[in-house]
Amino acid sequence: MSDVTEALRRQRLVEINSALGSRQALEAIHGQVWDPDDLVRDYVVEGFLAPFVVVVRKLDGQRGSLEFQHHPRFYFNFEPDSA
Repeated sequence: MSDVTEALRRQRLVEINSALGSRQALEAIHGQVWDPDDLVRDYVVEGFLAPFVVVVRKLDGQRGSLEFQHHPRFYFNFEPDSA
């Protein structure tokens, strides 16, 4: 089975983790940022496929995705599903 997103995901993973940001730096770029405790407070996690995590926002049931950096672990750039 072929994953047509693998090359793009690997490229984005390198981009994100080559310039690891502090929470403040990520907030300046992406707006709201979540640490692991924030994530489970605000979202139900459905699955990981680095550098993305599929989530459902608890507030309104909106399904979407977040990006994440590995260390320190921060989640950012929520994108709601369009379908």
